[in-house]
Amino acid sequence: MSSKTTGNSRRDFLLKTIAIAPAVALNGTGFMAMSAPAQADEKKPSESSSAVKAPDYHPTKFTAEEYAFVQAAVARLIPADDRGPGALEAGVPEFIDRQMDTPYATGANWYMQGPFHPEAEHDFGYQLPLGPFAIYQLGISDANDYSKAKFGKVFTELTTEQQESLLMEFESGKAEFKQVPSKVFFSFLLQNTREGFFSDPIHGGNHQMVGWKLIGFPGARADFMDWVERGERYPFPPVSISGERA
Repeated sequence: MSSKTTGNSRRDFLLKTIAIAPAVALNGTGFMAMSAPAQADEKKPSESSSAVKAPDYHPTKFTAEEYAFVQAAVARLIPADDRGPGALEAGVPEFIDRQMDTPYATGANWYMQGPFHPEAEHDFGYQLPLGPFAIYQLGISDANDYSKAKFGKVFTELTTEQQESLLMEFESGKAEFKQVPSKVFFSFLLQNTREGFFSDPIHGGNHQMVGWKLIGFPGARADFMDWVERGERYPFPPVSISGERA
């Protein structure tokens, strides 16, 4: 994978496969950042990725080593480029750590009784007796062991090209992990990265609403009735649940 093209290809893929924004909003604004001029009372969002930096955060669930892995991995999944900040700048690692302190982390809302059949087809649903937090703990440990066996270093010490090559092996299931399937681990990591990049900032990610600005999503504005019949792109930048304006 060429480091020159991977950033754009991953971002293009994100833009083509967004499923979390309401269809009405996407039809009204488009996937790309809005090009219509902002009104006088609105702040025009900056396009510079270097100007955005996630707030300092100390993990409450992950260990320092685990959190460093998450930071390095999400930085490769959604890297910063000329279109805007990436997952690291958007605070996605904080989002994931905070999710590990919710019922989701233990699978509390899932059916978690056996029997489990990990070899079953995807249509049969999740087939492991592990919640997401356990998947992360075991998966990160296995990923670092696999990295050391292949390159002699843990994941965070590798070059970006080496990190990307390993992530592709995790995604395909080619990497053989001892405690949890690498493909399952990668699927949780990728899904939570997407969620952190596009969720409301109140959950810790999408800092300065960079994900919403990328796809032209207006956020939690009160109403759009004045624009429904216009057939135009909605011109205002997004607003968060807490009332923060981009």
